[in-house]
Amino acid sequence: MNIVITGASRGIGFETAKILAKEHKVYCLSRNIKPLVDLNNSNLIPITFDLIDFDSSILDKAFENINSIDVIINNAGLLVNKPFTEISPLDLQSMYAVNVMSPFRLIQYFYNKLPKNTAHILNISSMGGVQGSAKFPGLSGYSSSKGAMTILTECLAEEFKDDKITVNCLALGAVQTEMLEEAFPGYEAPFTAKKMAKYVADFALNGKEYYNGKIMNVAISTP
Repeated sequence: MNIVITGASRGIGFETAKILAKEHKVYCLSRNIKPLVDLNNSNLIPITFDLIDFDSSILDKAFENINSIDVIINNAGLLVNKPFTEISPLDLQSMYAVNVMSPFRLIQYFYNKLPKNTAHILNISSMGGVQGSAKFPGLSGYSSSKGAMTILTECLAEEFKDDKITVNCLALGAVQTEMLEEAFPGYEAPFTAKKMAKYVADFALNGKEYYNGKIMNVAISTP
């Protein structure tokens, strides 16, 4: 399989890419590709790419000779933890660019390379972006952008149903990643990035057999 994953240089994306690269070609889009290059794995193809400054010419060059993309994992996320009244236009624009606009544009870009009947698009969202879940102060921009991703998932499943291209979303609870540590210093999440990556990798490969257009809550907390 040919798999594209964003945000692959750290956290869940990094661990997921390592798992998938054991048997598949994994194209990793990230601003910082050094951790990926250091793995020296021929199945990992690092591509320097900025999701905010979306330059499709970079993708044109990287995927010029790739005819088929079997799985897209929109994993990259940007979280700014600030009170609602202090979130700047740039903060909000950046979060929506990474969390909503870039998955939207990547799916548009790769659409013609997605094989009908077998392709799987997996969006990684957050429990904060699910209606009825517990919400936290400081995350209005982040959670609302992840909420947009969950609805986008349902919309695309409907749009692509005639092509039988499957689209699902995993709404993750707290995971011990660099992004979480930067936003909430000292907080200890119930899952490590490596443990959650096993679930994400398996779902990316096999979830399409059982689900389509679904928002799967992956958390041990209620609600």
